[in-house]
Amino acid sequence: MTTTALVVDDEVDLCRLMQITLTKMGIKSDVAYTLSQARTFWQDNDYDFCLTDLKLPDGSGLELVKEISNSSNIPIAVITAHGSMDLAIEALKLGAFDFVNKPLELPRLRQLVENAIKVIHQDNEVQVAPECSPEQKMLDSRLIGNSAVMHPLKNTILKLARSQAPVFLSGASGTGKEVVARLIHDLSPRRDGSFVPVNCGAIPSELMESEFFGHKKGSFTGAVADKQGLFQQANGGTLFLDEVADLPLAMQVKLLRAIQEKTVRAIGDTKEVPVDIRILSATHKDLSQLVQDGAFRQDLYYRINVIELKLPTLNARRDDIPVLADHFLAMIADDWQLESPPSLTVEACERLQRHDFAGNVRELRNLLERAVTLAEASYIDVSHLGLPDIEPELINIQEQNHSSTINSSELPARNVESQIDVQSTVQSTKDDEQVIQSSRNMTTQVEQRATNLHPYRTNINHYPSTVQHSSASHNSSSTNVASTHDKESILDSTAQQETSKDISGLQELFDGQLPPQGLEHYLQEQEKQLIITALKQTGWNKTQAAELLGTTFRSLRYRMKKLEISEDAFD
Repeated sequence: MTTTALVVDDEVDLCRLMQITLTKMGIKSDVAYTLSQARTFWQDNDYDFCLTDLKLPDGSGLELVKEISNSSNIPIAVITAHGSMDLAIEALKLGAFDFVNKPLELPRLRQLVENAIKVIHQDNEVQVAPECSPEQKMLDSRLIGNSAVMHPLKNTILKLARSQAPVFLSGASGTGKEVVARLIHDLSPRRDGSFVPVNCGAIPSELMESEFFGHKKGSFTGAVADKQGLFQQANGGTLFLDEVADLPLAMQVKLLRAIQEKTVRAIGDTKEVPVDIRILSATHKDLSQLVQDGAFRQDLYYRINVIELKLPTLNARRDDIPVLADHFLAMIADDWQLESPPSLTVEACERLQRHDFAGNVRELRNLLERAVTLAEASYIDVSHLGLPDIEPELINIQEQNHSSTINSSELPARNVESQIDVQSTVQSTKDDEQVIQSSRNMTTQVEQRATNLHPYRTNINHYPSTVQHSSASHNSSSTNVASTHDKESILDSTAQQETSKDISGLQELFDGQLPPQGLEHYLQEQEKQLIITALKQTGWNKTQAAELLGTTFRSLRYRMKKLEISEDAFD
């Protein structure tokens, strides 16, 4: 079946040139010189794609773009003159497939038509077998989850894959921006081309131009051979600029021209080379705020942010956590060559769904890798996750917040009040325990370090959210229990006299009295008492005392000399 196209432009010579080019490519075309004539052709005939100018005698080509995009899925490309780039971006946002600049270059026109034909064939394949579409299978297998926020995201990705417009992926760190970028490429007509990801923050500023645009042999010291840049490597495919906010301003100017003109010039070369690429970019920073602060160029921002796709956090899709966990466990078992992937217990799965993931999907995978390492059986329990306990009140608050996210509505007033009550209770408990906790930390510091004299300590570093939950859970304990435990630890300490002086001094400070001899003298006295306590506990063995205090032998010896601490003075 012959492909048909509608060409809309008020320049007769340009229309004839495009019609001849399309005819040589085996495409039948009709020509309209006005907006009203184009509407008549569109209503009376069926076309596979459309080429339209933005400025027409009786109207704007944007009106035609909007009408065609709302009524059908055929690709429509716009023709724009130099200086009307803002109109081209607006057309892309309205649903245009791609754009081509005037004066018209035939190689660029042929590339645009070939990409449009690929989209047409791709759409025909989907219509023939919609239930077993390979695109839908790929999307479901690589973008895991069927929660309420994932369905519109998947539909949007399918729409973006058909277009050639630049896409800006925004979202917190660990939400899967590169995964989505690869999906957009693999689902697009450019799937046969290269997908070239680049972390803009990992390239030294002095090498950026060479990395992006390449260089010629002998163009600078060390250029012993010609090198292709990232733009040339991505020719015919997709270039993914990750962490684009880290680009220096000097490089942003050069990148803007390359994206707008679709030509690059290598360092040391005398001519520009055309490139056919699609730009995808991403960052976890607030790019609009950086534009206001002057740290990112406004023109480049609008050029790469033609279509913005915001990725949801893992906390907004808690229903997907069990499916994601099973998927990651299967991947871990395959990468580590395990006989069978471990499984999560019901309690462990529920605990993961209640956890506040600051690192999103990346944190979930790292947490599961640690759990698989610590688990000795074929199942993973709550104890293997290494997550702190959550108070029942906080669990209820999380469930209410999760419910409000799915329903896209605000929390009821009673839930907000209960949340404020819980927070105020925790805060008041914090204030009551602050004095006792400060003194207890100084008292029990030596005892805690004495339980582990091995130089290779093992500490699990949690994400910030885990630390916050842990501190909140600890501070919500009863003040009476903390006071009792504090007294017992002081009575059992081998340095009761020294620590009692520290506690009395601290108590004076919290009562509003300042040290009479100044802050510096007070801190030196506290440091001196701790060092003496450690030395007495180790029989004046400086090496072990330094280990207890968490410092080096040379540092301890320096502090002893500075504070005039000697064994003879304390015999």
